[in-house]
Amino acid sequence: MEESRTDALTILVVDDEEDLLDLLEYNLEQEGYNTVLARDGVEALDAAREEAPDLIILDIMMPRMDGIEACRRLRKDAHLRTIPIMMLTARSEEEDQVAGLDVGADIYLSKPVSVSVILSQTKALLRSARRYEVAPDKLSVHDLTVDRDRYLVYQGENGEEEEMRLPRKEFELLYFLASHPGKVFSRQEILDEVWGPDVYVVDRTVDVHVRKIREKIGSKYIETVKGVGYKFKE
Repeated sequence: MEESRTDALTILVVDDEEDLLDLLEYNLEQEGYNTVLARDGVEALDAAREEAPDLIILDIMMPRMDGIEACRRLRKDAHLRTIPIMMLTARSEEEDQVAGLDVGADIYLSKPVSVSVILSQTKALLRSARRYEVAPDKLSVHDLTVDRDRYLVYQGENGEEEEMRLPRKEFELLYFLASHPGKVFSRQEILDEVWGPDVYVVDRTVDVHVRKIREKIGSKYIETVKGVGYKFKE
């Protein structure tokens, strides 16, 4: 492998189809990115730990370890869990999409998908990720402290706080809603603010991420507004 360009962002591409790997490697490098390639989930985890990529493009159907399990393990690793993940799969059923989102994928694209769409979504995900790295900040509401600088959430009071590190999109969604307590946002408004207007994701993505947040911090903070969307408790 040629020496990486140190000033470029690094994309880890994981797929067992050599033709697709070659195609994405060529096109991503033409756009100025460094690329790291892996052919199954086991290689992906090793490469992610070694390279700490800025984004991962991850196929689902692979030998040894599939993309669902690889994504699950990435989201459990404290050093890797905030890396944006774009999941690719030839399966288009809704349950497969929900499974991918459930384990922490940021967006889900069904094959066949054009290289131009993958490149567009790559740029949009990276822009979205950088928006939350600009200004260090802490937000305290109720018994939660959301530390945008360290991507940590603290729950509790009087010196008995529990520290939690959420996956990137769960954190950004929690921060956004907690920044506007009492205000109701539609799913589309949340998608535009948290994922960005250029990222293609379905409304169900918001529901999955809200459910995952509630599982970790409890259900009393984010309220469902039937027929509209969600709000953070005042």
